[in-house]
Amino acid sequence: MAVNEIAIEGAAGGDPLEQLGFLLARHGAIADSRVRRAFGSCGLAPRAGATLMLLGGCGSMGQQGLVSALEVDPSVMVAILNDLESAQLVERRRDPADRRRHIVAITDRGRGVLAEARAAVDEVERGLFGDLSPEEVTVLRGLLARVRTSPGEEFCSEG
Repeated sequence: MAVNEIAIEGAAGGDPLEQLGFLLARHGAIADSRVRRAFGSCGLAPRAGATLMLLGGCGSMGQQGLVSALEVDPSVMVAILNDLESAQLVERRRDPADRRRHIVAITDRGRGVLAEARAAVDEVERGLFGDLSPEEVTVLRGLLARVRTSPGEEFCSEG
């Protein structure tokens, strides 16, 4: 048995409800529900909100870059961008250097909605993590970054 397997099993103390996977699922579901409500209060679906947040940080980005950053299927990104564009929150234009490529940019209206969404999500995070110190939040963020949850990443042993 590997060292990390011993640590994971021992930490649960035999209580199945204390298994890390269960705890992450439970807390993740609560966080997901709250973030969905926060985005919904601004008229956004979660993926649309995440797209706006990403664009808000950089101003504009290639459509394929958004697909990669948000780890969604290109057809899903097209639907997200169609919704955001119809609400005048983003605009797509052809890349002058490569007419096959689309550049997506946040609009002024999109920046206004993004400000509301950020405030709503910040409030959710204060509620979720308010009892943690800034150092603990940093440690949690680092630990979560190391958890193996990439889409399509399956682990199985042959034997």
